[in-house]
Amino acid sequence: QQFAHLPSGTFYNNTKGQNIEGPASNLKCSIHHWAERGIAGRGVLLDFCSYAHAKGLDFDPYDTCSICYQDLLECGRAQGIDIRPKAQGGDIEIGDILFIRSGWVEAYHSKSPTERAHLGLRGHKEIKFGGVAQEESILDWLHDCYFAAVAGDSPTFEAWPTKAEYHLHEYILSLWGMPLGEMLNLESLARRCRETNRWTFFFTSAPANCPRGVSSHVNGIAIL
Repeated sequence: QQFAHLPSGTFYNNTKGQNIEGPASNLKCSIHHWAERGIAGRGVLLDFCSYAHAKGLDFDPYDTCSICYQDLLECGRAQGIDIRPKAQGGDIEIGDILFIRSGWVEAYHSKSPTERAHLGLRGHKEIKFGGVAQEESILDWLHDCYFAAVAGDSPTFEAWPTKAEYHLHEYILSLWGMPLGEMLNLESLARRCRETNRWTFFFTSAPANCPRGVSSHVNGIAIL
């Protein structure tokens, strides 16, 4: 219930605004349902930041830069991963958990305190972040892989503001009910994956047990 399908004003599971607040409210889309069993599965990291550096790509995590499907396909190949679903001959298994490192955290730590303060004071209409592109090939890929969840290191996961007539959030959250993680610090994980040349790992997440909660800290652990 964090992000609605905007044309219909509907959240996942046919939930409307009046089902979240007011006398007709209920708990059917509350975050606490995920806390009952938690989230666990095989994580797959696509380190787009390192790939972009190696290829000399111009990508600014603090501007509306898009990571398209072809970028992720090539990033995966550089890591030895075929990011297509297994049914199409790739390496992605049903239920895998996708992580994309865009370099947002790395860029944040490279900035001065003054620069960080300036970024934090930007108005809503001034906010820009790099992330996954709004394109049909991305939607088809995310859908056909049947990821259990997706996550990234930026505050929005997708490029912001959207360059299309829709947001990926509408599909991922509102239409598919897929967990979406944002602002994860993937630096140590990426470093360890590079050292071992291993980009898959066991991942667990324990969302907050908060009835009526809209979102939660990830509370995640990656085990290699």
